Amino acid sequence: MDANYHTAFGVYGIYQPSEDMLLVIKKTRGPYSNRFDLPGGSMEDDEGLDETLKREIYEETGTQLINYTQLGVASFRYPWNYLNFKYNKHIAVFNLIEELSGTIHETVTQFDGQDSSGAEFVKLSSLTSENSSPLVLKAKEYLRNNVFLPTDESFANLDSLE
Repeated sequence: MDANYHTAFGVYGIYQPSEDMLLVIKKTRGPYSNRFDLPGGSMEDDEGLDETLKREIYEETGTQLINYTQLGVASFRYPWNYLNFKYNKHIAVFNLIEELSGTIHETVTQFDGQDSSGAEFVKLSSLTSENSSPLVLKAKEYLRNNVFLPTDESFANLDSLE
């Protein structure tokens, strides 16, 4: 890969309401379009990690974040044609959500910048490299092993996530 990278930085939540379920969003834009992704996203200029996670959880799921623990950071690199860039480097801060308040919204308010059509719970066994972002696959790995391993992963394309 050459050095023509777009760098994306985001804060994301892993919420598991029961042993084999994960809260995901339905992604509508960006490199993970038409895949399941974790709720979360980019920081706004005036935000810290905490404010970003709370805002993104609310915007993408309709719920209020009550309690969470930061797990660690991972990055993912892959080809993506965006503006004048050929590759994306996605740096993600992962958080384990321990408590949410409210009802998950299957559809959410659309506005400029919204990249989720709503949230749902999906069985871990149904989340695959064909239908999920690398963040979801990282969350699945964490939930199955109960260990978060910081990684820097490269993919030839988003179809080769495993």
